[in-house]
Amino acid sequence: MTEKLEWEGRVGRSWAGEWRRTDRSFAALTRRLVAAAAAEPFARALDIGCGAGEVSLALAERRPDGQVVGVDVSEDLLSVARDRAQGRAPDRGSVWFECADAAAWSRPGFAPDLLVSRHGVMFFADPMAAFAHLAAIAAPGARLAFTCFRAAAENEWARGLASLLPDGAGAPPPPGQPGPFAFANPDHVGQVLGRAGWRDATFEPVDFSYLAGEGAEAVEDALSYFLVIGPAARAAAQLEGPARADFITRLRALLAGWENGGRIAPQAAAWLVEARAPG
Repeated sequence: MTEKLEWEGRVGRSWAGEWRRTDRSFAALTRRLVAAAAAEPFARALDIGCGAGEVSLALAERRPDGQVVGVDVSEDLLSVARDRAQGRAPDRGSVWFECADAAAWSRPGFAPDLLVSRHGVMFFADPMAAFAHLAAIAAPGARLAFTCFRAAAENEWARGLASLLPDGAGAPPPPGQPGPFAFANPDHVGQVLGRAGWRDATFEPVDFSYLAGEGAEAVEDALSYFLVIGPAARAAAQLEGPARADFITRLRALLAGWENGGRIAPQAAAWLVEARAPG
């Protein structure tokens, strides 16, 4: 999950096929992000790395008189987002989706006064240049609100999956390199935002349950999910025969250890980051 080409291709297709379970896994964090983003009125919102559109649609419902644009590099994910948008009532706000890299995207006459992202900004190839561009297209004093994972060591799901992988396979990328934990260090992120022109950055730790499986077959639900999404899926795809079977057996045992009341919900740790564009 580290390169733009992967999101445009295989990874984007995988996440598009799993959008319901992905939305489920991030549900608690999504509610917190949307509440923070909609805490002040906005007229035009940009959803960065909008994926299957959950945050875009939620913002449109919160502000029916506003406009929301979701931008993503995956046409597969955007196809899902557009389908979801078509099923909405006409009074739930104006929202549309565009295939583009938010690091270079702009629309004449559209200066967002709110920029938001659920775990999308960690994949910028050049974060400082991307945030400088976003500051340049934003309305004066625009608000920025995004979530990103804290350190892998603080995320129970990441620690557990890493224990099953070959040495080094689950190591986070160095600061500035795209990847799930690229924005774990708030000092690094604060420097990137400041140098890109954003001011008054704040970092709020948010702990949430990463719901990966539920129901009578919660373990198998979570197993099939992790074999499509994330580092376990990547590892399994590289294995064959007995090695793959052994990996899946160990993954199933890990998930069974997390089962509680028909739910597989290891703890996850994120930052809710907020900042302001130049006034």
